[in-house]
Amino acid sequence: MSAWVCGWDIGGAHLKFALRDPLGRWIETGQLPCPLWQGIERLTEALRLAVRDWPVPPQQVHHAATMTGELVDAFAGRAAGVAAIVDCSESVFPGAAWRWFTVDDTLVDAAEAHRRPLALASANWLVSAACAARQVEGLFIDIGSTTTDIVALAGGMARPRGLSDGERLNAGELVYRGLVRTPLMAVAASIDWRGSRRPLMAEHFATSADVFRLTGDLDEAADAWPAADAGEKTVAGSARRIARLLGEDLESATLDEWRDVAGQFAEAIVSNITASAVEVLRSVEARGAGADRGGGTEPPGQEGRCVVCAGAGHGLAARVAARLGLPAEDFASLIGAAGVPGAREHAPALALAARLSNALAPHRPAG
Repeated sequence: MSAWVCGWDIGGAHLKFALRDPLGRWIETGQLPCPLWQGIERLTEALRLAVRDWPVPPQQVHHAATMTGELVDAFAGRAAGVAAIVDCSESVFPGAAWRWFTVDDTLVDAAEAHRRPLALASANWLVSAACAARQVEGLFIDIGSTTTDIVALAGGMARPRGLSDGERLNAGELVYRGLVRTPLMAVAASIDWRGSRRPLMAEHFATSADVFRLTGDLDEAADAWPAADAGEKTVAGSARRIARLLGEDLESATLDEWRDVAGQFAEAIVSNITASAVEVLRSVEARGAGADRGGGTEPPGQEGRCVVCAGAGHGLAARVAARLGLPAEDFASLIGAAGVPGAREHAPALALAARLSNALAPHRPAG
């Protein structure tokens, strides 16, 4: 027996959580809109909404949290954002026990979080990657609504080259491509259109949700925010928004043509993520060999390794794995949560809940 635990992933746009009972059963997982850029009170609202149907009061639950929400422009800087998120969360459920995940791969209390706020900043990718590393070697790829995390797994540990957002961007381990919120004007400068290259308008007319709605890769549950034009989130609505990027109207082409355009954007996104994954794999090979071999565009051989796929875009991650010549491993299955709704999509929350549950479990004497 352990205790009731909940893992929280506090983002700038979404709040994700995973509640686990003392027998290790996943009771509830979920995602709620949480537009932190509108103010910290949005987190208060989302936290209260998340627990309203719980079978146990939140004060009787042990909570562990990680975050990326400190990045939003409502805060003057990351340290201020971390402090605000910690203080807000701990005040919503008075008396509840909270722990905060750091890039040191540790869980700390609020006092330590305030002493070292940047250790908590944007650490959510590490908790799920570290969880996966205990099971397999290779890569962890989590494609979320906004970003993609790519982390090398070796020797039972996550092996990132960078820890901060800036370092991870340089290393190709943080890629600003996601299933839902990526502005298409950032994905490509032009596309093939009726036999010529059509430059795109640099306007926020459409997002990656529109692309993957047309290609059939979007789970509508992952698209929690209004469309770029606040219009209908339908195939026709997505095609209309994509058409604007080309300076066209929906009626100027057939739906098949708009699906072809969407396919080009999808290919650009998957190719971008694949190129970063190759870079991460090559860095692992170089570190293992003690030298940077460099050159070439083919991924290095990774016999006996796999790609652990997570996030709302786990299907795209599996597509990347195939291009790398590696088997795809489902994150949910890896941690014993196969069939649990949201297990793949909310990987950091589940990984944190599992970690805290193990930490609270009574130690049994050997023999």
